[in-house]
Amino acid sequence: MANHVISRALAAAALTLPLVATPATAAPPQAPALSSVIPAPAQVTPAPGATFRLTALTAVKAAPAARKIAEQLARELRPATGYALPVLPATLPGLPTISLQLGGTGGREGYTLTVTPKQVTIRAAAPAGLYNGTRTLLQLLPKEIDSRTVVRRAWTINGGTIKDLPRYAYRGAMLDLARHFHTPAEVKAYIDEISRFKVNYLHLHLTDDQGWRIRIDSWPRLTAGDGGPGVDGEGPGFLTKAEYSDIVRYAAARYVTIVPEVDMPGHVNAAQVAYPELTCDGVAPPPRTDTEVGYSSLCISSETTYRFVEDVIRELAALTPGPYLHIGGDEAHATSEADYVTFQNRVLPLVKKYGKTAYGWNEITKSPAAATAVAQFWGTTTTNPTLAAAVANGTKVVMSPANKAYIDQKYDPSTPIGLSWAGYIEVRDAYGWDPATHLAGVTDPAVIGVEAPLWSETLRDLDDIEFLAFPRLPAIAELGWSPAATHDWDSFSARLGAYGPRWTLRGIDFYPSPQVDWQ
Repeated sequence: MANHVISRALAAAALTLPLVATPATAAPPQAPALSSVIPAPAQVTPAPGATFRLTALTAVKAAPAARKIAEQLARELRPATGYALPVLPATLPGLPTISLQLGGTGGREGYTLTVTPKQVTIRAAAPAGLYNGTRTLLQLLPKEIDSRTVVRRAWTINGGTIKDLPRYAYRGAMLDLARHFHTPAEVKAYIDEISRFKVNYLHLHLTDDQGWRIRIDSWPRLTAGDGGPGVDGEGPGFLTKAEYSDIVRYAAARYVTIVPEVDMPGHVNAAQVAYPELTCDGVAPPPRTDTEVGYSSLCISSETTYRFVEDVIRELAALTPGPYLHIGGDEAHATSEADYVTFQNRVLPLVKKYGKTAYGWNEITKSPAAATAVAQFWGTTTTNPTLAAAVANGTKVVMSPANKAYIDQKYDPSTPIGLSWAGYIEVRDAYGWDPATHLAGVTDPAVIGVEAPLWSETLRDLDDIEFLAFPRLPAIAELGWSPAATHDWDSFSARLGAYGPRWTLRGIDFYPSPQVDWQ
C-alpha cells in the first residue's frame, strides 16, 4: 500500500513541473567535497565511496513540523534536476530519500548531516537547525543545482558526516532603506541570498535625514507622499505596515529575523520636515538629499519628542516579533553630550517597556541605561574605552567595524559605486579579523555576533546591492558562524572561488575580486 501512495505522489508532483529547455551536454559527475561549504562547518568526517545519488525516484521525507522546510528544499532542487521530488511523511518506507528529522543536540541552530548511499539525513534539535542543514546540502550538490533550467548530469553527494553549529547566535546583514528606498521585492531577494550563508538577522535601517520609510499611524505625515526624497532625490518610497509584516513573514520562513531601526536623536531631518514640532524652534527644515551627517537633532527638552519616540517604538514593536528594536544613536553631533545621555536614559527603557531588547550604535553606551542593551560597534579603531567600560557593566556587543564589515565601502579606487570614508575593503580585508580580539576590552563573552551593514547612498537597484554585498557578505557570515580554528584565508578563498559559478547561474551580480581564483 505504501508503495502505491509513493507512486501516486511521484506522478502528481511530476505533473506540476514546467517543461523547460534542456541543455544536452553532460557534465562530469564530480560532487563538491564536504569541506567545501561556506561558512566552514564545525566538524567534517568524509566517508569515501559512500556517495548518494539524487534520481527521479528520490523523495524528501519530513515530520509535520519540518514539512515547510522540506517543501522549500524540494522547490529549490526541482528546476535543475527536473525531478518530482515529492515531499512525503517521514514514516513512509522505501525509495532513496532526503530525510529531515527533529531530535538530537546542537542547540536551536545546529545540525548533523549524514550522507550514505541510500539516504541523506539532516537531524537537528529545532527547525532552524534543519533549515541550516538544507543550506549546507545545496552546496554539497554540483554547482549546476543553481541552474534555472534542467541540466542532464549525475546529481551526486559525497558520503560522510557534517556536525555543525554556530560560533555566535547573531549573524547579521543590514540594508539601508532610508537613503535610498528598496522595494519589498528587492529586500526579499536579499533575504534569499543572505540566508544561504546562514545569516539569521536582517537589520533594516528605516529612517534617516533623507527619508522615513515605515508607516506610523499615530504620526501619518512621516510617510505622506513619498516618505522623503532620498540621496540626490533618487529613491523615494516607504513600507506600509502590511508590506513590513509581509517581509517579516518571508524572512521568518527562511529563519531570518528582522531588526527594525529608527535612528535618533540625530539623523531625524525627514521626521522634522513632516513634523516641525519635533524641532526646538518649531520651524520645519528643508528636505535633504545630500550625504552630510550630524546636523539634525530632536529637541531633547520637549515632551513632544518623547511622545513621538514612544509612539514610534510602540507601533514598531507591535509589528516586530523578533527580540530587538534598534534606536540608532550614532553621529548625534548636534546634540550636546548631556542632552544625549538624558535622551538615552529616557528612551532605552521605553524599548523594554514594549517587550524588546534595546539595540543601538555604540554611542548609546554613554548612557548607564545601556547596561541591558546591545551596542553595535562601528568604529575604525581597535580601542573604544566607553564601550569597553559598558561591556564591563554588562552591555553585549555586535561587531561591525566600519573598515572591515561595512560592505557599502568600495573594493578599491576603481569601484564604480560605494563610499570610501572608512577605507577600501577587499574580500581579504572583510575576512581578515576576529570579532573576539578586534577591540580592546571586548572579548568573546561580550560578543553576541557580527553584522555587515550596507548603506545605500550610492545604491539604486538590486544589482548594486548584490555587487557590494557579494562576495564580502559570505566573509562576514563565516566569521559569525564558523569556529575560530577554521579561520583560514587560503581555504576560504578557494571555497569562494568554487561558489562563484552558483551566483552566475542565479543571475547574481557579484564582484569578481582579483584576490580570488574564480572557477
